[in-house]
Amino acid sequence: MSSLSPEVLFTLLIAAVGVERLAELVVSKRNAAWAVERGGVETGAGHYPFMVVLHTGFLVGALVEVWVRRPDVPALLAWSMLVLAVLSQALRWWCIRTLGPRWNTRVIVVPGLPLVEGGPYRYFRHPNYVAVVLEGIALPLVGGAWITALAFTVLNAGLLRVRISTEERALDSAPLEAPATGSRG
Repeated sequence: MSSLSPEVLFTLLIAAVGVERLAELVVSKRNAAWAVERGGVETGAGHYPFMVVLHTGFLVGALVEVWVRRPDVPALLAWSMLVLAVLSQALRWWCIRTLGPRWNTRVIVVPGLPLVEGGPYRYFRHPNYVAVVLEGIALPLVGGAWITALAFTVLNAGLLRVRISTEERALDSAPLEAPATGSRG
């Protein structure tokens, strides 16, 4: 048995996810530059700051809730949600790997590139958003932060409505003779 409290263990988990998010941002920045160098055009930049605040608030909110409420989390719930959170990370990185330099956290369409239909994209139109939704529920529940899970899920649903419609419009506006791809969720 660990001598660390559940709150400390949860903090370490959130810190690991935070480091993973920083790695995503490094990859995203590099890939966005790659897209722009090839004539990529960003669409929907207006919702991006809200997305950054929401995702940052998600991690901070889960930590605060766990430290303030100190919920008693049944082991079965904690472990099953941890497995789901890890699976959501695996799906996210499968998306990133499949899109390669086309993946970034913004909506940038590079004209003339074919739509990616391999990897998880052969099963879902927006698999990265499936990962985000799963993680938004699972990660906070590892520590019993159900308020954060609920709040993030509701706010993220609104964001995803905007984000997915923005991506679809951007992809639809690409030249018909050359299908395009961008940062597909």
